[in-house]
Amino acid sequence: MINVVLAAGYATRLGELTRNYPKPLLQIGNSTILGRMLDDIDAIDDITEHVVVTNHRFAPMFEEWVKTPTGSLCLDGKLEGVGGRYKKPITILDDGSTTNDSRLGAVCDLLRVLESLPKQGDLEGLDLLVVAADNLLFFSFQEFVDFAKEKNTSCIMCHEQPSIEKLQRTGVVELDENNKVLGMEEKPQVPKSHWAVPPFYIYLKKDLDLVRHSVENGCGKDAPGNLAHYMVEHTTMHAWPMSAGRFDIGSLDTYYEAVEKYGGPSNSPA
Repeated sequence: MINVVLAAGYATRLGELTRNYPKPLLQIGNSTILGRMLDDIDAIDDITEHVVVTNHRFAPMFEEWVKTPTGSLCLDGKLEGVGGRYKKPITILDDGSTTNDSRLGAVCDLLRVLESLPKQGDLEGLDLLVVAADNLLFFSFQEFVDFAKEKNTSCIMCHEQPSIEKLQRTGVVELDENNKVLGMEEKPQVPKSHWAVPPFYIYLKKDLDLVRHSVENGCGKDAPGNLAHYMVEHTTMHAWPMSAGRFDIGSLDTYYEAVEKYGGPSNSPA
């Protein structure tokens, strides 16, 4: 299973903090948002590699992040880059976009990853874990992977959201008693359930042909939830109820709340 990290956005809602710096690399305590996520995912035995897809402006910063010394030593005495913290290799994929207005959208970024994978291995033998790069989770992705293996279907996550206003701004799913997805709506004015969908997905290899042809068959391009909605209508999917909460770093308030929780330096990048 390949871990695909969607990190090509421009995080305009964080203002100056991310005007010239990628949100996933913002510091949280002694690590970064992305680093904390990879610490968990890299420990999952099923994961074989990480592919971080980003935009052209920020790709050099991600490349530098991979090479930046962590302070720990390799056996030969040389300083490791951050990639040395992980068992699985990290690939940075540049999607070519340079501005928020010209961004490809999360679904097209995932298609770019699919196009690149045959060069790295046998695409037909790979499942995909797809994650947004701007979240801190209070649970392990291992639980999600185990759920998908049990159901043997492509899967999404869900969590109970009591606020109708918040449900109107996200994807909402209906489930049966076995957590099979019966339907999904994007930003419904009248939500049919309280199950909201965060941006974490598992697409099994048997469904990747659907993913490849999704945009040409009418799938929306911008948000990763557009693909989940499309897939729900074309294949069997299940939804795993999150076992704990998360920080969705979507604003300055949530970023500084995370910094306060995890401690450590909170200085903004130059």
